[in-house]
Amino acid sequence: MKIGALKETFEGENRVAMTPDSAVQLQKLGYDCIIEKGAGKAAGFDDKLYKDAGVEVASSAAALTKSSDIIIKVRPPSETEVKRLSSDKTLISFFYPAANEALMNLAKSKGASVIAMDMVPRISRAQKMDALSSMANIAGYRAVIEAGNNFGRFFTGQVTAAGKVPPAKVLVVGAGVAGLAAIGTATSLGAITYAFDVRPEVAEQVESMGAEFVFLDFEEEQQDGAATGGYAAVSSPEFAAAQLAKFRELAPDVDIVITTALIPNREAPELWTEDMVKSMKPGSVIVDLAAERGGNCKLTVMDEKIVTKNGVTIIGYTDFPSRMAAQSSTLYATNIRHMMADLTPVKDGQVNHDMEDDVIRGATIAHAGEITFPPPPPKVQAIAAQPKVEVKEKTPEDIRAEEAAAFKKQTINQVALLAIGGALILGVGLVAPASFMQHFIVFVLAVFVGFQVIWGVAHSLHTPLMAVTNAISSIIILGALMQIGSGNAIVVILAALSVFMAGINIFGGFMVTRRMLAMFQKS
Repeated sequence: MKIGALKETFEGENRVAMTPDSAVQLQKLGYDCIIEKGAGKAAGFDDKLYKDAGVEVASSAAALTKSSDIIIKVRPPSETEVKRLSSDKTLISFFYPAANEALMNLAKSKGASVIAMDMVPRISRAQKMDALSSMANIAGYRAVIEAGNNFGRFFTGQVTAAGKVPPAKVLVVGAGVAGLAAIGTATSLGAITYAFDVRPEVAEQVESMGAEFVFLDFEEEQQDGAATGGYAAVSSPEFAAAQLAKFRELAPDVDIVITTALIPNREAPELWTEDMVKSMKPGSVIVDLAAERGGNCKLTVMDEKIVTKNGVTIIGYTDFPSRMAAQSSTLYATNIRHMMADLTPVKDGQVNHDMEDDVIRGATIAHAGEITFPPPPPKVQAIAAQPKVEVKEKTPEDIRAEEAAAFKKQTINQVALLAIGGALILGVGLVAPASFMQHFIVFVLAVFVGFQVIWGVAHSLHTPLMAVTNAISSIIILGALMQIGSGNAIVVILAALSVFMAGINIFGGFMVTRRMLAMFQKS
């Protein structure tokens, strides 16, 4: 069977669905590869690179479709491209079936199988095929780069002889794949980064990347992400109002806003209103990644960059992945290759369109002359549902009762230890001479006091504490030095060993302390 990659006809689209590297991997699955002439040129892949990888170059889209069993592309197909399909062909591309019902019906009438890469279910096993996440990752990164290109200052703060430059403040609205990519890029460039999402469970992810999560002083039971495929659910009007109030509070202080909030098959929610734009400082930048579905910002113009009267730049480009065509083509081609690996389990170059497979069934929107969209929910949830745990808040009486019980237990343990220790000392005193007992009692008290002191120290402080106290307690070396001049050979040997071991204790303790202090110094 042959896999053919069409040249993208959408204006400004530079990506390609097959790279020379992915073609080599597809050939290992048993397929022959074809690519339309010039399909990879805009992404930096010349036809010669494909020929060197064993790929046949077709002269036209019609010729490629005719000779290919599987047609792959990036953008949704045009009506002409779908009309060229037949019942023995499979199309794999982005499709957006909810918005392209007429095109889906046309594919059904042709009897072709259509796999929509945007319909790959978000389950763990399908992550390698999740083209939406691959492209969103690039879009989030590129959004920060575009913002920096239109922002008139550094991202990171600097103190120079010419003056002090404050760090940029970046707000990322939506902490999905694109949002997290934007957060990572902004923080790595040195900006003070804030992030907001309606799903409070992503706060840990945001904070782990060095950003500050913006919490709302608003309590609302949020729908579990498992029920929405990992996406945010629609918020209530009250929550949306509290959200807008928080953004109005932040707007005058932030320099760059990147909005990524989008719910599948819906218009983008309006999160950044006109009055918020007016309250921003001149020179500020808004990058709206939801521009294709209406935009999160009220003033966004799709595929354009505008500057408002108060000097705020609003970027509504919809082709961020295409602006990094080489990287996005590589990732998308890898997603396609993994999809083909699932469709070819025995690597014999023959497609096994298993409709019992969660991933293949979920992504298939037309098969065997039937429309199979929407798919049934996958057997495995996108993310594990959070167990609901009822946390009872402790009353002051409960806290006092717990403290009293803990104190009582600790007192009983200490009294028991003292009783046992006293009994042992009395037992030793019955058989040992009085001169020995004087030193023995001092030794026991020293051990007891030392134990009580060390026991109360936090575990994280044990190493520095022991390092210093070992060095100090090695005052025993003085006693050994006094005995080293004794006339008794055994005493001299024991004293020398004591000096040696105590010396290791002293120098080792201070070396460990020095190394620990060095951990807190900039090299």
